[in-house]
Amino acid sequence: MLIAGVDEAGRGPLAGPVVAAAVIFDPRRPISGLKDSKMLSAVQRERLYSVIVRDASSYFIALASVEEIDRLNIYHATLLAMQRAVNGLSLKPDKVLIDGNVCPSLPYLAEAIVKGDAKVAVISAASILAKVARDRMMDALDLEYPDYGFSRHRGYPTAVHLRALQTHGLCPEHRRSFRPVAEAQRR
Repeated sequence: MLIAGVDEAGRGPLAGPVVAAAVIFDPRRPISGLKDSKMLSAVQRERLYSVIVRDASSYFIALASVEEIDRLNIYHATLLAMQRAVNGLSLKPDKVLIDGNVCPSLPYLAEAIVKGDAKVAVISAASILAKVARDRMMDALDLEYPDYGFSRHRGYPTAVHLRALQTHGLCPEHRRSFRPVAEAQRR
């Protein structure tokens, strides 16, 4: 039975895409050290990312853009990113396990597992892929928009980020539907 794990990264930030990943393990190549990406250091996540990409039977990383987040809302954009991740897998799963309490619309048997990223290894793997991929995207955005410090706070509403919004206004990667960004836009 092919089981896919799915998780997302980037629901809470004020900038950048929301990223989802789907992973199917190769049962002949177990991966040790997997846990919720938030419980790992950046170095541990990077190391595990390489192992997952190398040893998984199939994986796919997808996103929903800032424009989609603003048009649909973050909840529906997250479900869209998850659908894209699952649909991008080169293998078709028999079942999909999703971190959280809601499943996106999928053509497969699916189950939502609250705190699944801490309970189910294949969801932990998806959590790691999504987090590392999004962090890399935010590092690239930091080079493009250095006034905001994206590589330090990854777009989250930290004091540094909120001050940068007040000082520099918005960049194209800010989610205009999020209250702190909308308030900064009105100034």
